[in-house]
Amino acid sequence: MNEKVHVVNHPLLSHKLTILRDKNTSTKDFREIVSEIGMLLTYEATRDLPLTTKEIETPICKMEAPTLKGKKFAVVPILRAGLGLVDGVLRMVPAARVGHLGMYRNEETMEPVQYFCKMPRDVAERDVLIVDPMLATGGSASAAIEIMKGYGCQNIKLMVLVAAPKGIEVIQSSHPDVDIYCGAVDEGLNENSYIVPGLGDAGDRIFGTK
Repeated sequence: MNEKVHVVNHPLLSHKLTILRDKNTSTKDFREIVSEIGMLLTYEATRDLPLTTKEIETPICKMEAPTLKGKKFAVVPILRAGLGLVDGVLRMVPAARVGHLGMYRNEETMEPVQYFCKMPRDVAERDVLIVDPMLATGGSASAAIEIMKGYGCQNIKLMVLVAAPKGIEVIQSSHPDVDIYCGAVDEGLNENSYIVPGLGDAGDRIFGTK
C-alpha cells in the first residue's frame, strides 16, 4: 500500500467496523459507532500536528509541558453522509471549524454535482480534513479535494470508514499529495458502484432513511 494510504489497523476499530457492517445494527447504534470510529481515525489523522511547550504548574512543581502549536484546523464533511463523522472529529479537536460541502451523483453520468458549499472565511489558512464514510469510485472525494484546493487550501487529508481500491487509485492519480485515512480497504465495487462487502448506504443507515 502507498505511504499516502493509512489503514488504521486497531482491534477496537476493527470490532466497531464489524458492527457497522452487520445489516441488523440499528440506526441509533450505527450513528453512534460511526462517530466513535471518527474519533479513532482522527487520532491517527492528527498524528503530525506540531507541538510547542508552555510553562504550567502541576500539584508538585513547575514544568515545560507540550501543547498544540495553535495550528488552524477545519473538518469538511461531504453531505450528507459525511455529517456522521463530524461529531467524532470535534470531540478530538474541539476548536476545529466546520465547512459543509453538498454533492450528489448524477445517476446518468455518475459524475458528482455540487449543490452546496459553505466554508470558514480563513479556510485557506487551515489544515483541512475532508470526511465521508465511503470512498467508492472516488469521484465525489476527488471533486471535493479539487474544490478545497480552489479555496487555496494547501494541506488536505481525506478520512473515510471504508475504501475500495478503485477509489484509492482515483485519489492517488488525481491528488497524489493527499493522505487517505481509512478503517479498511475492501474487495471492490459491485455493478451499482457500492463497496463490497462494504456496509450499505452509509447516509441511509446514519439517518434512518432506507
